[in-house]
Amino acid sequence: MRALVIGASGGIGAAIATELRDRGHDVTALSRSGDGLDVTDEASVAQHLGRLDGPFDLVFVATGALVVDGHQPEKSLKALSAEGLCGQFAVNAIGPALVLKHALRLIPRNRRAVFAALSARVGSIGDNGLGGWYSYRASKAALNQLIHGAAIEIGRTHRQAIAVCLHPGTVATDFTAGYPDHDKVTPAAAAKNLLDVIDGLTPDQSGGFYDYAGKEIPW
Repeated sequence: MRALVIGASGGIGAAIATELRDRGHDVTALSRSGDGLDVTDEASVAQHLGRLDGPFDLVFVATGALVVDGHQPEKSLKALSAEGLCGQFAVNAIGPALVLKHALRLIPRNRRAVFAALSARVGSIGDNGLGGWYSYRASKAALNQLIHGAAIEIGRTHRQAIAVCLHPGTVATDFTAGYPDHDKVTPAAAAKNLLDVIDGLTPDQSGGFYDYAGKEIPW
């Protein structure tokens, strides 16, 4: 299997690339720090993905941010700002959508292929009983909608393709370092869990939102 990992220098992305290689797969890894790929800049996405030759059986987008340009998750409406909202949407929703746009030509039409993007359970509107974290929650909810809609379109031309959003759980990375009270799994364990879920997906699950155990998360 050939796999493309976007965001491969981050904690989860690096672990995904390592686990894929350990499973004997051919991995192409791209990141901002290693390759200069900026998922929020369409010209950068087009340039880096345009250099690649497909097909890839898996495209995994592991990019994302909880804090963008110093804007922390909001505890109240008083902390909400246009800049914070725009930054979160650019990284967490627009970026993966642009990757999917330019990666579509790299996905085979004649066999099973998976496009997976890291989402988060807090992006579920139905599961939100705490409030707060407005920008991050909304950006992940937007990502879920973008991938869900794209899955419908892709299914018309790539009948065996699967496009999904995945919640990895709380993973012990720099991303979650400021939240010591949460139970966390290692990046390696998260990568194994997510890839096991991906291996079990079928085309009729395309467009869905699943956690690290393969359970569907409400929108």
